[in-house]
Amino acid sequence: MNTFLAGEKVVLRSLELEDLDMFWTWFADREVVRYSMGTWLFPWSKKETEQWLQQTLQDKNTLTLGVVKKDGSQLIGYAGIASISHINHSGEYYILLGEKSSWGQGYGTEATQLIVHYGFASLNLHRIMLTVSSLNTGGIKAYTRAGFRQEGILRDACYRDGVYHDKIVMSILRPE
Repeated sequence: MNTFLAGEKVVLRSLELEDLDMFWTWFADREVVRYSMGTWLFPWSKKETEQWLQQTLQDKNTLTLGVVKKDGSQLIGYAGIASISHINHSGEYYILLGEKSSWGQGYGTEATQLIVHYGFASLNLHRIMLTVSSLNTGGIKAYTRAGFRQEGILRDACYRDGVYHDKIVMSILRPE
């Protein structure tokens, strides 16, 4: 395995075209993409998912890493930093854990901590932000455990399952 960053529970590695079937399965699962901010809310064909993966692999302005359980080689999700600004020393964190059996076990928190540390130490970022659905209590807990703080609310910014709900804006600064 091509290890990029390693923690106690997870290894972060580059994504590969061989990961296509996992992504296609995850993106077709409504429960997995429920809190995605729009990208995966409509069905995607396998070909469209392959095109997305190829573009993702070629995008060198975004840090994108596969999340793998350390005790094996199973890809359980992906995470990274998008919208990296070298002028503002900032970026936007994202994560999707597609393997539902891995939810609530600390994998997301550790992946978040590893990527945030890398963003500060190696990418020279000062601020990393994210937005999270107010209904995504597991995500909010993981981000808080990783050191993110709430800094604002985007009222009624999401519409899911017939109701509006808020997006919470969170961030972490290097000195924190």
